[in-house]
Amino acid sequence: MPASQARAEDLAARLSALGLTTRVEPHATYTSIEAEVPEALPAESWREVLDVVAEADRFGLLASSLTGRSLWAAVDKVVPATGDVRGPGHQR
Repeated sequence: MPASQARAEDLAARLSALGLTTRVEPHATYTSIEAEVPEALPAESWREVLDVVAEADRFGLLASSLTGRSLWAAVDKVVPATGDVRGPGHQR
C-alpha cells in the first residue's frame, strides 16, 4: 500500500473512532476521505475531528440544508523522483 493511501486510511480510521462514517477514495494525484457529520456531534468532538483533518494536505466542510454536513480531507500522492527527466543526451 502506498504511503499516501496508508496515511488516508489512518485518518479515516481515526475519524471513524470519533463516531463518523467515512469513505476513502483514491484519485490520480490524491486520496480523499469523506465523512458525514451528524448534527448531534458534541462540541468537544469537533476539536478532535479538527486535530485529525489538520494532518491532511487539505480539508474542508460542506454544509447544505439539503444534504447536511460533509467533511472532506485530501492526502496528496507523492510523485517519485525521476532524476534527470530530460533523458540521455539532453544534459547541459
